[in-house]
Amino acid sequence: MMTADIKQLPIDRRQALRGAAMAGAGAMFISPGMALSADSDMTAIRKAAEAGRDASVKRIQDWIKLPSIAAEDRNMPEGAQYMAELAKDAGFQHVEIVPTDGHPGVFATLDAGAKRTLGIYFMYDVKQFDPSEWSSPPLAAAIVDRPGFGKAIMGRGAVNQKGPEATFLAALHAIRAAGRKLPVNIVLICEGEEEIGSPHFKQVATKPNVLAALQKCEGIFIPASWQDKNGNVSVNLGSKGIIELELVASGEKWGRGPKGDIHSSLKAMVDSPSWRLVQALQTLVTPDGNTPAIDGWFENVRPLTAREKALIAETARNGDEAAQKKILGVTHWIDDLPYEQALQRLAQEPTVNIEGLVAGYTGPGGKTVLPGVATAKIDLRLVPNQTRAEAETKLRAHLDAHGFPDVEVNVSGGYDPTEVDENSLLIRTELATYERAGIKATLNPRLAGSWPGATFTAPPVSIPAGHFGMGHGAGAHAPDEYYVIESTNPKVAGLVDATMGYADFLYQLAAIK
Repeated sequence: MMTADIKQLPIDRRQALRGAAMAGAGAMFISPGMALSADSDMTAIRKAAEAGRDASVKRIQDWIKLPSIAAEDRNMPEGAQYMAELAKDAGFQHVEIVPTDGHPGVFATLDAGAKRTLGIYFMYDVKQFDPSEWSSPPLAAAIVDRPGFGKAIMGRGAVNQKGPEATFLAALHAIRAAGRKLPVNIVLICEGEEEIGSPHFKQVATKPNVLAALQKCEGIFIPASWQDKNGNVSVNLGSKGIIELELVASGEKWGRGPKGDIHSSLKAMVDSPSWRLVQALQTLVTPDGNTPAIDGWFENVRPLTAREKALIAETARNGDEAAQKKILGVTHWIDDLPYEQALQRLAQEPTVNIEGLVAGYTGPGGKTVLPGVATAKIDLRLVPNQTRAEAETKLRAHLDAHGFPDVEVNVSGGYDPTEVDENSLLIRTELATYERAGIKATLNPRLAGSWPGATFTAPPVSIPAGHFGMGHGAGAHAPDEYYVIESTNPKVAGLVDATMGYADFLYQLAAIK
């Protein structure tokens, strides 16, 4: 962060209890009139956020109770309409549902007559769930106790991403209720297919009126709540890309083996599509399964820079390796690598991962069949300078060259990796906001997870894109997903403090040089 370029605004005194300090070099960049105005704004906004807390909690709960699951084609039109109503309720003047060749998106603008404009990315879809795996019903949005963090809302989508998104909306509600004018204009773009790889999101972003609005933005972020138990956060300078697909081996396509399931005793004289798939999968990785072996896969991979390696080294020094292993339920990193090298690998390496394998009978007990079809659900994580188009082409060519032209490659979605300059206005605003809230923020070269940020960073949009937010939640894509609303950990923001974090970000973006 380049402190000399930042004009800092004072934050509310109750937020200052979290450790923000207005002394020292940062204070010299505040004009007296601006300081008094911003101080008054934050005090009034916090009062409004506290008064609206119950409504904010209910907004999250109600949204969780309407699950939109793209993979199951569940409540998708209803989810888009609900998202549109949320935007209208938060004060957006223009709101439209944008049709695509898949599920619709939502586009909204809030014109405050400000000099700068901020983009916000939302997703209204969530992952599938199995209620039997949850300690509280996944659509009940019950308030539960989470040891070490406090009271939380539990439900599918609580942290990924409805809780953080609704908290950003709570900031807009609080600013309006406080009678204050938004310091920046807002462009909101939302999709319903993030959890299936955003196959049609570019259609939303490049619709002429949407594209024109996005191109005016200083940057765009997705709300997040990734504070750890010590209150620390990472500021990501990019994310890996992803392709989600299925590899399918079938007797029908192969011309060998059965077209449907037959008795397993016939394996002595009939080929197996299941083993055909296993053999194809083995060609995609090294024998230990840890490194992609697809022909030409690494020829465009950009090595980590010296700066990126230095940032990773800092993360390793400040991180808690034992705690991370415990959370993940692992005892070793690949090849028993030291923590720093494991983190380098996490940022640097593209991956080939098997999400699931399906063939024949998978119910209780055995069923002696020779399946006619076998399917592997795969995700491929991509790093700079790989592209989705390149990866798809190389995967198909690899299978053909290795004697598997019959194995189908059915791509369901995906996008390129994302990169953002640490000197961009977006990242500097994130760092300034975290610093003023007393939150330790570490620059992270690349998030190992994926989101469709490349839709924004690449032409024709071409703006910085990232993640921002305070607070804590966990369990994304897993049972017992939760989002903290009443923190008992003084280092972690609850709902009101997280709301104030978004409000302060807007003021910081308006003022930073």
